[in-house]
Amino acid sequence: MCAARKRCAIIRPAPSRPRPVPSPTRSPAATATPTSGTEAVDRRFLQSLVGFNARMATLKVISQFIPRMAPFELRVVDFSILSLIHHNPGITSRQLCDALNLLPPNLVGKVNALQRRGLLLRRPHPDDGRAQALHLTDAGLELMRRAEPTVVALENEAAAALTVNERQTLIRLLQKVYQD
Repeated sequence: MCAARKRCAIIRPAPSRPRPVPSPTRSPAATATPTSGTEAVDRRFLQSLVGFNARMATLKVISQFIPRMAPFELRVVDFSILSLIHHNPGITSRQLCDALNLLPPNLVGKVNALQRRGLLLRRPHPDDGRAQALHLTDAGLELMRRAEPTVVALENEAAAALTVNERQTLIRLLQKVYQD
């Protein structure tokens, strides 16, 4: 089991109804209630943090993503790279790094592995002689034709508690947090 998976096992998803942030006059210990013979963990402070909630949502989606992408032999970053190339034929490695917030050395190994699998190829960039344009092969296009709908279904299931408008609002708000 990887270290990240061990951390994931320790953190459990938040309950579906957020609890109010504790007031200064109430101690967290006074609000904890026993459940199933153990004391409940007071997570109200953490649940008031954007980062904690974003991480918990990520853990839920990733825990579903991994087994569903296993038949395609894709990890999250592999899928992201192939998706960007699929929707941006001719994208450069530098553009991929910027779009995915990856360091170039980390991307090189991923691109090499995907190329060895026959999913993408490098061609000279038409406008920049120093850069290479990345394109999906026919096998890469076929893989994405099957994988992308699987991810859409997974996302719909993971966000089933949200209305269409709530989901769009959540995505827009998260983008405001991480975009400059």
